[in-house]
Amino acid sequence: MIYSRGNMSESNDYMSDSEYSEEEIEPKLKYVRLSNDLKVILNTTSATCIAVHTKFICLGTHRGVIYILDHEGNSDLSQKLKAHSVSVNQISIDKSGEYIATCSDDGRVFIHGLFSHENNFSLNVARLVKTVAVDPNFCKSPSNKRFIMGDDKLTLWERSFLGSLKSTVLLESEGLVGSLSWGGNFLALSSNVGVRVYDMNARCSLGLIKWEEHPSMSIEKFRCNLRWANDRTLLIGWVDTVRVCIIRKRSNMELAIRALPEYLVDPVSTFQTEFYISGIAPLDQQLVLLGVPKEHDENNKSLRPQLYIVEYKDNDYTDICTDSLTLRGYQEYSVNDYHLDVLLEENVFFIVAPKDVVIASPYDLDDRIQWFIQHNKYKEALEILQNNDSRSIYKHTIQSVGIEYLDFLLSRGMYDDAGRLGLQIFEKNHSLWEDQIYKFAMVHQLRAVSPYIPRTLETKLNPHIYEMILFEYLKFNAQGFLQLIKEWNHGLYNVSAVINAVLDHALIDKSDIFVEALAILYSYEQKYDSSLSMYLKLNHKDVFTLIQNHNLHNVMEKMLTQLMDLDYAKTVALLLEKNSTPPEKIVKKLRSSPSHLYRYLDEYDKRNCKGEYHKELVELYAIFDRQKLLPFLKKSDHYPIQYALDICQKNKFYPEMVFLLGRIGDTKEALDLIIHELKDMQYAISFCHEHDDSDLWDDLIDHCIDKPEFVTFLLQSIGNYIDPTTLIMKIKGNMEIPGLRNSLVKMLNQYNLQVSVQEGCKKILVSDYFNLQKKLVHTRQKGTSVSSDVLCGACHYKLIQNDISRLSDLKMFNCNHVFHRQCLEDDTTTVCVVCYPAQKSK
Repeated sequence: MIYSRGNMSESNDYMSDSEYSEEEIEPKLKYVRLSNDLKVILNTTSATCIAVHTKFICLGTHRGVIYILDHEGNSDLSQKLKAHSVSVNQISIDKSGEYIATCSDDGRVFIHGLFSHENNFSLNVARLVKTVAVDPNFCKSPSNKRFIMGDDKLTLWERSFLGSLKSTVLLESEGLVGSLSWGGNFLALSSNVGVRVYDMNARCSLGLIKWEEHPSMSIEKFRCNLRWANDRTLLIGWVDTVRVCIIRKRSNMELAIRALPEYLVDPVSTFQTEFYISGIAPLDQQLVLLGVPKEHDENNKSLRPQLYIVEYKDNDYTDICTDSLTLRGYQEYSVNDYHLDVLLEENVFFIVAPKDVVIASPYDLDDRIQWFIQHNKYKEALEILQNNDSRSIYKHTIQSVGIEYLDFLLSRGMYDDAGRLGLQIFEKNHSLWEDQIYKFAMVHQLRAVSPYIPRTLETKLNPHIYEMILFEYLKFNAQGFLQLIKEWNHGLYNVSAVINAVLDHALIDKSDIFVEALAILYSYEQKYDSSLSMYLKLNHKDVFTLIQNHNLHNVMEKMLTQLMDLDYAKTVALLLEKNSTPPEKIVKKLRSSPSHLYRYLDEYDKRNCKGEYHKELVELYAIFDRQKLLPFLKKSDHYPIQYALDICQKNKFYPEMVFLLGRIGDTKEALDLIIHELKDMQYAISFCHEHDDSDLWDDLIDHCIDKPEFVTFLLQSIGNYIDPTTLIMKIKGNMEIPGLRNSLVKMLNQYNLQVSVQEGCKKILVSDYFNLQKKLVHTRQKGTSVSSDVLCGACHYKLIQNDISRLSDLKMFNCNHVFHRQCLEDDTTTVCVVCYPAQKSK
């Protein structure tokens, strides 16, 4: 439990000077000491009881005087009632706040109308009267002009038909009636043995709740505290025990079995406390208990009373919070000297001591926010503001609390948190942003807030704010400055002013970061020449992005070599993208750098098929990428062959020379290169087969006939291409050839296979020929339909007539032209006169 020890002051504010655990707990109640006229009253007398209404407070005193005060302690002297000669024991107020009932040990019961004296009563019963209760609906109708008093019995007093008071004893009590509370149709009263609930409609008791006897004390010495939480819920606090009772209706089955009252009292929770109870009241689903410690201090003086908020369940409870109250003169008072009353509608609690009255009320949203602020819990305060309707919060706003929180964070050096907070609370409020940013500037921490300030053109702040931030970065964090230049829209600040600042700073610090920053800033001002020169000075590849974004292709010619040195791939891609610079200019510019020229022409040729620079490419491929040379020579027809051959001869590129020699018809020299330089017999055979020249085959055989290993290879391979007898006839009789037998067998097999394949193909062709001839004849012998729409090729009348006299034989040619036989000059002709008019003329 957390005990909050309040220190009462003479002012209205009741401030707690608390003892906390390590974690500060948010209080549930706030306290205000009633002062003003009440202070004067309690200086001359003591309070003995209190009754509260939403309109006023009734305070009973030791001298028998009843004071009517407002909720701030101001007294209406015209409503000061001298009703009793000794201490007032109890005051009861009806619901309307128009009538009060009081009682005292002087034996008098007093009913007083605050606005009308028509129903005032003054009753002297000549015995001690400890308790009285006026009908809650006293002012509503004549039938409700009644009240109840308790002594050794419970007596109902009501106004008779003639206006006099009539008494009715409702029940005899088990001793003196000590407490009385009227709620709705039920009346709760305490006696020497327990608590009863009386049904005012049925005029019967609902039973007795007996109280436990304490072996060391008598319950008669303790006031029983009764409170109706609502018309069906009764709260009882007596000595150190609390009971919560529900008035419920019996079931029809219960009523049918026995003659029982319609309602019964059901205690739903009973628990014992560690203190004596001076008052009890409900607070939502919890209880408020005014308690007095059972112990005393070292001087045998009473300890301070305490106000508890507890949560009950079954027969146990949990302390939610406990506040120790420093009421005036508390050392001399006992449990019965304190009183607790409540305004249920407002959850406002009135704590009364003989010389003091304090009002306790739950923290409203403003109070909670203020408490969190005082304890530096700004996050919680902001959560309340963000999660509740602003119309229910009067003293605080998100901005006001946010500014306090920001100041707190800055004072603790939590700059990044402060910047993030600005984004949360200021959002797009320009004036607030600008006012608070200067606080960061004073501690040189504009960098901390920079990620969170508005940065779109629609929400931008004063340009001076952004310039301040940039200047701080420029001074303390060059890399961060460059990053902001890249990220921020340049419309947020004065670019010229920033450029001047960078130039001044660059005189001191020669870092490449500032050169890059200048390149970016110059581009913002559309000074692209300056920007490009800065990028090239740094060898920075963003130069290509600048060219592409701003369509600066026309300036590339001036700095072509530098760009190629920086990144030839991107340079060539940009050159070919727009074709803004003629290729001849580019080629002329790059001739001094063959490698760059090669890269450009290689890509250019992929997109341009005209072969404009194939002569140059032959030489460039020979220098920089020989693998591409032979494929290029094979696919292109736009280079001088002799020029290419000279280059290949110079570099001894034999495969390329073989191709070029074969292309100009010098196959013999080409074959010689294959055999003597490349020494590739398979290539030689392929070459001879490709050119299909018998002389070439003879040259190949002649080159190889004196080399046994070559002869073996030819024997195994040549049979697929030529008659192998040519080779065999040229072999010398005394030559020793490795693997001759196997080679001959393989050669003959290849040759026989070739012959067999040729014979098979011949048979297939002959068979296909006759099959197709037969199909053609069959197709030609089929009849052909002639529709009525077809016209004669000579007379151009319809071939088929409905008139029988005009019918005629028809003749159709293979070309599908049809004629009346009578329209043909020569009926025996086999040639269509339409398709072959020349023959017709002959």
